[in-house]
Amino acid sequence: MRIVLAEDDPLLREGLALLLGAEGLDVVARAGTADEVLDAVDEHRPDIAVVDVRMPPAHTDDGIRAAVEARRRHPGLAVLVLSAYVEQSFATELLTGGAAGLGYLLKERVGRVEEFLDALHRVASGGTAIDPEVVAQLFTRSRRDTRLDRLSPREHEVLALMAEGLGNSAVAERLVVTDGAVHKHIRSIFAKLDLTPTDRVDRRVAAVLSYLGDPRRRL
Repeated sequence: MRIVLAEDDPLLREGLALLLGAEGLDVVARAGTADEVLDAVDEHRPDIAVVDVRMPPAHTDDGIRAAVEARRRHPGLAVLVLSAYVEQSFATELLTGGAAGLGYLLKERVGRVEEFLDALHRVASGGTAIDPEVVAQLFTRSRRDTRLDRLSPREHEVLALMAEGLGNSAVAERLVVTDGAVHKHIRSIFAKLDLTPTDRVDRRVAAVLSYLGDPRRRL
């Protein structure tokens, strides 16, 4: 796996590079500013970019904007965002855009090495990884879809894990139930949220958006 690592804190950047290198992963470039992110992605064409949200020059959402531009230039580029805080608009935007090959983790998660590496590999493979704390905070802050009141406690658990980006087997493992039981719960969730199969709507993404809040919220 070839990685562009974008982090303006030199100590954290070098620490991440050492961690990834120790796992046999190839950090092909390190960036300290948003402009350097784009230059590195253009030059090296990595499999994934690990990007801090707040980077120079403005230290607001420069890292995110660089990541969005990098994906525009290089469709299919996987991006794992690291943030010290829950940036509500961007986390919702992840799922609104389909979320394939995208992840959002709080920086504190990096210290849990196995979880961080699992998220990195999942995103690089085209999956989604949303920090559980991000899910929890967004759920607390967001205007709640009243249809969610129809769900059972177990269905809420299943939907929360779906919002983290876990597939059916991973949900089953986390809840210590069978894959068949998870599939049954998900079908029930779709029914209770009035989500019917169509060619235009991914029901899994639509269900997660209902959980997180208003899907019309844009970056």
